[in-house]
Formats: sequence, C-alpha cells, structure tokens
Amino acid sequence: MSEKERYLTKSRFKLALECPAKLYYTGKPGYYNSKIDDRFLKALAGGGFQVGELAKCYFPGGHDIQSLDYETALAETNALLAEENVIIYEAAFRYENLFIRADIVVKKGNQLDLYEVKAKSIKDGQSGLTGTKGGIEAKWKPYVYDIAFQKYVVKKAFPDYVVNAYLILADKSAIASVDALNQKFELVKGENDRNEVHVIGDVSEQTLGKQLLCSISVDELIDPLYGEAPFDFEDGERSFEEWITFFSRQYKEDSMIETPIKAGCSKCEFKVPGWNGNGEFKSGYHECWQNKAGFSLKDFAKPSVMNIWDYRSKDKFLTEGRYFQSEISPEELKPKKERAKQGNGMSRVERQMLQLDRSIKGDNSEFIDKTGLKAVLESFTYPLHFIDFETCTVAIPFNIGRRPYEQIAFQFSHHVLERDGSIRHQGQWLNLEAGVFPNFEFLRALKAQLSQDEGTIFRYAAHENSVLNAIYKQLEDSNEADREALCAFIKTITTSAGSSKENWVGKRNMVDLRELVLKYYYSPLTNGSNSIKDVLPAILEHSTFIKDKYREPIYGNEIQSLNFQGKTWITFDESGRVINPYKTLESTFAGVDQEVLDGFISDEDVEISDGGAAMAAYAKMQFSQMGNEERQRLAESLLKYCELDTLAMVMIFEHWKNNIE
Repeated sequence: MSEKERYLTKSRFKLALECPAKLYYTGKPGYYNSKIDDRFLKALAGGGFQVGELAKCYFPGGHDIQSLDYETALAETNALLAEENVIIYEAAFRYENLFIRADIVVKKGNQLDLYEVKAKSIKDGQSGLTGTKGGIEAKWKPYVYDIAFQKYVVKKAFPDYVVNAYLILADKSAIASVDALNQKFELVKGENDRNEVHVIGDVSEQTLGKQLLCSISVDELIDPLYGEAPFDFEDGERSFEEWITFFSRQYKEDSMIETPIKAGCSKCEFKVPGWNGNGEFKSGYHECWQNKAGFSLKDFAKPSVMNIWDYRSKDKFLTEGRYFQSEISPEELKPKKERAKQGNGMSRVERQMLQLDRSIKGDNSEFIDKTGLKAVLESFTYPLHFIDFETCTVAIPFNIGRRPYEQIAFQFSHHVLERDGSIRHQGQWLNLEAGVFPNFEFLRALKAQLSQDEGTIFRYAAHENSVLNAIYKQLEDSNEADREALCAFIKTITTSAGSSKENWVGKRNMVDLRELVLKYYYSPLTNGSNSIKDVLPAILEHSTFIKDKYREPIYGNEIQSLNFQGKTWITFDESGRVINPYKTLESTFAGVDQEVLDGFISDEDVEISDGGAAMAAYAKMQFSQMGNEERQRLAESLLKYCELDTLAMVMIFEHWKNNIE
C-alpha cells in the first residue's frame, strides 16, 4: 500500500465511533498508544484469537487469506469468489478507500454470508442484543456497527450479491462436552509481532464436542441503520452511511476531526502517563486539550473536573468551558433531589464535596473521620484476615461440564494481623497446572486458611464476594463429596448476589475495606481514585508511622513473608516522595508496563479490579508453550503481586489504627 492509499478499515471505523479525533492519531509514528504496547499479551487476556480459530473449525474446508499486503489479499479473495461455493477466512474487500477483512465468509451462488467473530458472551441470542425499550443495547452497539460497516463495504464492492450479516459469540448457556478443549488452540507470537494460533491435533466436529459459539443474524438490526443518524458528535446530524463517507474522506486526507472534549477523554489510549511536554512519545490526548481548551503545560497539573470522583455530570461543566475543579462550587455537586443517607460515614455527594473543597483550598492533607472509623474498627474481631483473589474468565472452557466465561479462581493471598500489631503472611495458593479447573481446590485451601478462628475477614472491593458466589453456583451443579460443607463455608463469609435464588448475609461476612475508604477516609493525593494501587502510596506519603516502620528491611525478617526476604517497602524518588511499592516490583512481563497490563479485561461482564496483569500471566500458562524457567518466573511474579495486595490492605488498616490511637 502506498502512502497515499489510506484505507478506512473496520478497526479504524470502530475507533472513530469512540472518538472521531482518534482517527487522526491512530497509527501515527511518534504517538503513544497504550492499547498496542503488546498485542500478544492483550490477545492472551482477551481470548479473541482462540475463539476466532474455534469459529473456523465450525466452518471447515475454508481458504485462509494470510497475506498482510492489501492488494495480494484482495486478489486472492476475488479469485476464490469466482467459485460457485466457497468458504474464506479473512476475506478482503475494498470499496474506494474503505477496506475490510471479514473473519469468515460463506459464498453460495450469489449469496455472501459475513460472520464477525467476537470473544464476547451472550445468553439470549438476538434478543440479548436489544434493550428493554427496543433498539440496540448500548454495550452491543460497537459490535453491531462493526458488522454493519463490513456489510456496507461488501454491498458496495459487490452490488449484485445478496449479503447477510452475522455475529458469532460465545454461548453462555452451552456446556463443554469434551475435556481440554482450550489446549487445542495454542497462541504464539509470530514474525513481526503477529499473533498466531496453532491448532493442536484433531479439531473435527466429533472431537470438538458440543458447539460453544452461536451465530446470530443481525440484518434486522443493521439494515435500518444506514438511513438513520445513530450517533451524533455535535458536527451536524448524519446518517450511518454519511458518517462512513465523512470518516473515510477525513482519514484519506489525514485531517483532524474537531471533537468536543468529554468526560470519556480521561480513558484515551493516546494519553502519555506522566506527560511533561518532553519524552519519547507525543501525547494525542494532551494535544487535543491544548488545541481545544487552550491548555498550557501548567494547566495539566491543576486538579481537573475529569477527576471528581464518581460525578456523572462532568460533561455539563466541560461544555461550559469549566475545566478545573477551582471553577466549580462544591454546592453545585448537590443533586436536585438528595437521597436519604445510608448508614454512617460520608455519602457519595459529601465525599465529592470534600474533594472539591480540598482542591479549591489547595489543601493536600488527608481526612479521617476518626470518631466514625474508631467505632467501626472496635467492632472487629481479632485476629484480622486480609484476602485477595486473582481470577480470570475464558471463552473456551478448560474442562467438560464447564461453560464459556465461567469464573476461574486461580490464586489468593492471605495476611493476618493480630491484636498486638504483629503481622504475618499466613498463606497463599496458586494453580500452575494447565487445563485444570481450579475453583474447588482453591476454595478448600481458602477454607483451611480462614476456619482456624472467628476473626474478621477483609476484602478490597466486591470482587471476592462475587467470585465466591459464582463458585457457590458451580458447587451446586457439581458432585463434589464435600459440596455441602464448602457451600456452607461460602455462606458464612459472603453476602448472596442479586442473581441468587437464596438470600443470606454470613455471620463472618467479609468487610469491604474500599467501602471504609469511601465512608471514612479521603486523600487528595489519590486524585479522585479509590484503587488500592492509588490509596496505598497516598497513605504512605501521609503516614510517618508506616514510613518509619517499613523503611527498614523488616518484611521477610521480623514480619513473616512467603515470597520476600528483608524487603524494604519505603523508598523515595529524587523529590523526596515515596515511590509506589507496586512500581518497585518487576513487571509480570519484562519490558511491558504493569499499568497497561492491568487494563486488559477479557469480558465486559466480568467484575475485576486491577487484575489484568495476573489474568494475562495465567492465560499464557494455559494457552501457550513455555519452559519451566519462564513458568517459575511468572509464578514468582504472580505470588509477589498478590502478596503486596493483601499487605497494602494491612498497611491501610495500620495507618488508620495508629492515627486514631
């Protein structure tokens, strides 16, 4: 492809739908893009390549267009389309400067069936794609628009053909009828960092067992789109077809599409972390703000409206040209109708107002509701237990009897804090064996750890409660000899999920440390975040007690650790600030930014917090070949990160207790 031939592909079209300005930055040399730091690891965490290969097995006998060259791929596709009946994988189509590769194409006479494979799950067929009031469900719009774009290109390229469009998705109601199905699809990194899946052994229909993917016709959803205006970027109302034409022209001319600044800009992949105007990469995010809001370098250091915690009307302020927290009055955050306050501690609005008040005053001191927090801390039973889980979901089940995207719990860490202040890393568990469903052994190990006393158990956020509820359902459908005892244990330490047929609140129901942060603690140094990876360094900055204690190499000496020896957790940067302990650990994958890894999510239905790195590491153990040395290194990294998660919880608790006492 020559430099002048700038094709609007389906991935670029999808990107433009997220934000038209991104079309200008994508693929440009010198610009940072967090989503392409490592395609192989992202493929591991997402599972899309394995699902794509499994889908091909359901359409056997197809021709695979492997060439990356546009013209070659088009020529090979057109030659195959000359046949009366044919199946093509990665078929290439072009119309003007629109170019797509369709995952699977089935040609029968003058009929072309397009199949777009997505590593997403669905329960209710096409009805699951539509909302309660009709129309396409918001979370499915990007995928429906994707296949709509493909159908448009194919219809324009071959107007005499009847073109039908389908989505292929993982069927959550399907149950695997064979073991080790995932082991048949090995992900490898090929030449030029191109991801490849090697199919291992027999993949005939009989060997694959019951189909786990379903094909959903979407023509009824997408055909009306072409004449409608399904989205509006405040640049005039356009139909779907007109947007395609507009995007293709702007991309061909390499022209920036002026796009209003929105709250969603905070998640832009073209945003360089810690940008200071210099550095190796250009930052598209910062260029946008400089061009549209007239920001200077100093403005980016000011507390932004974008960082007001959990405030859902940020776009109102941005539209008015108010970009800084100093331009907002705390009273403006109050809703017209305030809900009755639930329980003690700060309400959501009170916390937002506190954040804004501290920001306006330039007050970076922490806030602790000592009275409220003291009463809560005194209600706990010692010894205290702090637990953290690492989990994943996979589209292709490991074992017979399992469903796509079932919850898999492969690791936990457990710290204990005694009343006298002594701490120990009590236990941990990690499954390293490929192709094994680990949940029940995971639960047995956890039960053994937590059943020694009646001490209070802490988690950070809702993930652990959700995971144990999922395992409860899996146990109900199992034939495990100790099923009843394991289910009873789960019910003692959890709250039933909303989807459960039963209702319970365990007598040792886990305490959510994040909820205590939200109600009783705030630090401006978190910049509005309540992730443990942001709360911990903020507390370390504030707490003289924690700094003095952990600047010595006592961890792994006086304090029992299962993975560290004489670890010093408190170190300082050139400006005298405490270095985030998470940044002192080697990344799970050498050379790959840990924060980028933590952004990898396999399925939007899965609730997970900061666990993308662990998910990618575990997926690599399951879906790719590796030597014992690499496997051991990954295991050691996983154990250290999970241990730090529970130690972080202990440090937060220690700081509060010391501050109150």
